[in-house]
Amino acid sequence: MPFTLATWNINSVRLREGLVAKLMAEEAPDILCLQECKSPVDKIPLDQFRALGYNWIVARGQKGYNGVAILSKLPLADAGDRDYARLGHARHVAARLENGVVIHNCYVPAGGDIPDRAQNVKFGQKLDFLTDMRDAFHADRPGKSILVGDLNIAPREDDVWNHKALLKIVSHTPVEVEHLGQAQEAGNWVDVTRKDIPDGRLYSWWSYRAPDWNAADKGRRLDHIWATPDIANAAHGSRILRGVRGWEQPSDHAPVFATFDL
Repeated sequence: MPFTLATWNINSVRLREGLVAKLMAEEAPDILCLQECKSPVDKIPLDQFRALGYNWIVARGQKGYNGVAILSKLPLADAGDRDYARLGHARHVAARLENGVVIHNCYVPAGGDIPDRAQNVKFGQKLDFLTDMRDAFHADRPGKSILVGDLNIAPREDDVWNHKALLKIVSHTPVEVEHLGQAQEAGNWVDVTRKDIPDGRLYSWWSYRAPDWNAADKGRRLDHIWATPDIANAAHGSRILRGVRGWEQPSDHAPVFATFDL
């Protein structure tokens, strides 16, 4: 069963309902995973999505913050969630396809501005979230699974516009990269995007602060698609839709795609 999956931090699904529908109409991924929905589940505007064929949804939400949703053309069932680091945030949800593949949709905390947990509680929460992910994967090694989402870390030197300039900037500090790497290793996850696109600079996020984000091109690859080794070789066609960042009233993230032949 081949299917195409996309992940996108939408930065308010209610504010950007039209952009979600536009992506669905123009790109038609079979499964669309959204983060930072900023909406209770019962307030997510589903009518337009259903009209485009997305009849299945598994989601966790909260008013004004966080929130993750899996919208699908393919039948899927709720496979639960985990409250990593016990933050009480809607940052993870899982769904199971009919072929047994489990999709995890994650929204790792951004971590604030100061990369020091003694000075910044949010940075400590981010590290604890990743540590809890690592421990969960050690305790229950995933199989036949895909993990996607805004992981809020650009791990490689070519995942940021300037490695040296960002070494002390939250999202690319060595301690964050180490914590993400430990979580990835614990689950034996394969970075599908970099499997398909192994070389060159690759970004999925550009700050709102840049007057001209496209010209400045000071991006970071914060959004990821991982798969367990038993299905990673079935993945191909990875791409990041940079142009979506230029849509009217956009999210600061661009969607990341991959296709799986399963």
